[in-house]
Amino acid sequence: MINIGDIIIYGSHGICKVTGLQDMCMDEKIRPYYVLKPIYHTAATVYVSAISNRRKTEIRHILSADDIFSLVKKMSDKDYIWNKDNLKRKELYRQILADGNHSELIKMIKTLRWHKQELKNINKNKKLQNFDEDFLKDAEKTLCEEFAYVLNIKREEVIPFIYEQQRT
Repeated sequence: MINIGDIIIYGSHGICKVTGLQDMCMDEKIRPYYVLKPIYHTAATVYVSAISNRRKTEIRHILSADDIFSLVKKMSDKDYIWNKDNLKRKELYRQILADGNHSELIKMIKTLRWHKQELKNINKNKKLQNFDEDFLKDAEKTLCEEFAYVLNIKREEVIPFIYEQQRT
């Protein structure tokens, strides 16, 4: 259930505040739409059908601070999800981003950061493949925006926070 005033995550738009419910005419039919204001993109406004189940599945509530601490604490610092097969890895990472599963996002970020460092250790000029770099950026954006908002820290502090919590 979504209420006006809720802070939610909506697909690639990230963290949004539900600011209203508005009737809009689409396909010659008047339907209710949620009005969302992205937190980190304040100039944007997003409208989501209040009756379409397809769009509503892209909406999820944010974690609490306690949920974040619990999640990070229980993860192993050796949780990696690497597949040498590029096509299988692409599909896996696409699915993780689509699902928004926090544990899997953290594993994906840690894996890609670890692999990036391994490549650099082998040869200073070696880099992640472009699609891996894109997946890393998307995963970090998704996770860091939510964690930063909930924990009231800067987005660039989230990844160090995760690593620090796993050491304690």
